[in-house]
Amino acid sequence: MNGELRNPAPIQDASPDGTAGGTADVIVVGAGFTGLSAALELATQGHRVRIVERDPEIGGLAGSFDVGGGRRIERFYHHWFASDEEILRLCAELGVSDAVEAHVTRTGMFYANSIYRLSRPTDLLRFAPLPLRDRLRLGLLALRAQRVKDWRELEHRTAEEWLVSLGGRRVYDVVWRPLLEGKFGHYADQVGATWMWTKLHLRGGSRTKSGSETLYYLRGGSETLLTALHKRLTALGVDVLTDTPVDSVTFEDGRVSGVRTAAGEHLSARQVLLTVAPEQAATLLESGPYGAEPHPAAPALLRQLRRVPYLANVCLVLENNRRLSDTYWLNVNDPSFPYVGVIEHTNMDDPGRYGGTHVVYLSKYLPADAELYRMSDEEVFAHSLPHLRRMFPRFDRSWVDDYHVWRAEHAQPVITPGYREDMPPLETRLPGLYLASMAQVFPEDRGTNYAVREGRSAGRLMADRLRTLPAARAAEASRD
Repeated sequence: MNGELRNPAPIQDASPDGTAGGTADVIVVGAGFTGLSAALELATQGHRVRIVERDPEIGGLAGSFDVGGGRRIERFYHHWFASDEEILRLCAELGVSDAVEAHVTRTGMFYANSIYRLSRPTDLLRFAPLPLRDRLRLGLLALRAQRVKDWRELEHRTAEEWLVSLGGRRVYDVVWRPLLEGKFGHYADQVGATWMWTKLHLRGGSRTKSGSETLYYLRGGSETLLTALHKRLTALGVDVLTDTPVDSVTFEDGRVSGVRTAAGEHLSARQVLLTVAPEQAATLLESGPYGAEPHPAAPALLRQLRRVPYLANVCLVLENNRRLSDTYWLNVNDPSFPYVGVIEHTNMDDPGRYGGTHVVYLSKYLPADAELYRMSDEEVFAHSLPHLRRMFPRFDRSWVDDYHVWRAEHAQPVITPGYREDMPPLETRLPGLYLASMAQVFPEDRGTNYAVREGRSAGRLMADRLRTLPAARAAEASRD
């Protein structure tokens, strides 16, 4: 963290012109890890920050729910890798490092109605769907991927082109094609090689010498860190408004002047940081300025924001009274199965921490207008049962004590070849407007570690601009 802790002057209850909430230095739209981390940087440097969040609680996609007895767990599965230095550093900064625990986990693959373990190199030799020669190619593929040190070498290639060049067509068709199609649907053949390279590097860096994978999870889940972060922000005077949807970004005299909420309140600020998906950011900008015409640069920015494709996610969470298997992460290489992954969380974390409940996530990325996404919770669960019985023949409905269905309309940006050319900027050409989302962590893929990294980077840049803003305005006035 840059600088010493300094409590900023409090935001006034009302400004002289009647604008709600007074004027902040920065309004952050979104209280996920990106927005919270940006607010931490800014408030630490003495700036007045207001966070505006549409949901009742902070956390975004890392938000949690109750699984009984006050026990909380994320709505969407989470874990960290050893390389996730930013979020581990934040844990240390907020005094929760002692809650970070390492777990050796097991990985597998569901293919042709069978489950194959793929945790160690020797497991590859027993992977019957591939001939021996291709099993060896699959094993060598990760090593060859590790030799690529600069992702720019792959920037203009698709994942399919690169993976076929590394392991051959049969390995691609059996292992990689179903995973890409399961995750990205009709975008599968457009996914960039950089996205896959990042995944292989993360996986390679998290494995022990024996090939087992070591992952990290916070005792108490993301809520442990979010609670500590919220406490720090409150001590720094950050104003956190939950249950407050934003309707539009407002402008005055050619620069950002704040936001307007869905309730019609105008919250004024010298800068605005949008931590929502690009398409959502475009909607906030298109909703109409507050008392002024849009900036001339707005149309080009809107076109850029609309170019980033996104997928939604539906996640079925089961509270079971027994475990499905001994595998933590089960990739699904079967297009007829409705989910791309079965993540049995309590094969990583101790089920005793959840009152003996075995927690399972079933995850699917899909367009927001897909049938599964639009089903009711009851329909999603009923639709999933026969597929679970096919995957786990002993499974019975009586194993499930409770279930939950969570949806996120903007969950996964689609990284295509040449993505850098389309990636939205952190600092836009609209004075005072900044953007930080999971679409901007390229070449890495989305994750809480990169949310913290991008949030803190945005906070540092915005703090620097706030320091130079008075001089810049004075220069503009002298030119006028």
